[in-house]
Amino acid sequence: MVILSSSGLMYKNMFRVGFGKDIHRLVRERPLILGGVKINFSYGLDGHSDADVVYHALTDALLGALAVGDIGTLFPNTDVKYKDCDSSLFVKEAHRLVQEANYRIGNVDILIEAEEPILRPYIKKMQLNIARLLMTDVTNVSLKAGTREKMDAVGKKEAIEATAVVLLEKE
Repeated sequence: MVILSSSGLMYKNMFRVGFGKDIHRLVRERPLILGGVKINFSYGLDGHSDADVVYHALTDALLGALAVGDIGTLFPNTDVKYKDCDSSLFVKEAHRLVQEANYRIGNVDILIEAEEPILRPYIKKMQLNIARLLMTDVTNVSLKAGTREKMDAVGKKEAIEATAVVLLEKE
């Protein structure tokens, strides 16, 4: 249940769940940034910001849990101030809204799907970045990498996709 008050939204639920998903095309001459980590690869993701699909999916999951819109509404790709910006800004703002609503992170589960590059060496650093941004213990952050077995745009090495689920707990 959501109640409107003079200070904004007040939530009565003890727990809230959010889901987020993002996909971007791989292009040359852009850095590949996933979970705030710059990855040594000959392709990067095309987008208005740094196109970090991990942070974008996480942002949408946080915003979805609060039912306050999505990343495109709060950070439109038509706004020049977000051109090439670090996507941690989006996560920080979404997390600020979580805190403002008196919730904390219960846990986060994220899946990155890419045929290349191999992401295993970067997973721990991404987990640490996410835990730091969300002010939670790294044990509350699950991050996995998978492939699409050469099917669809991800499987054909044309894109990278991330999916995120978050559980918020009332403070």
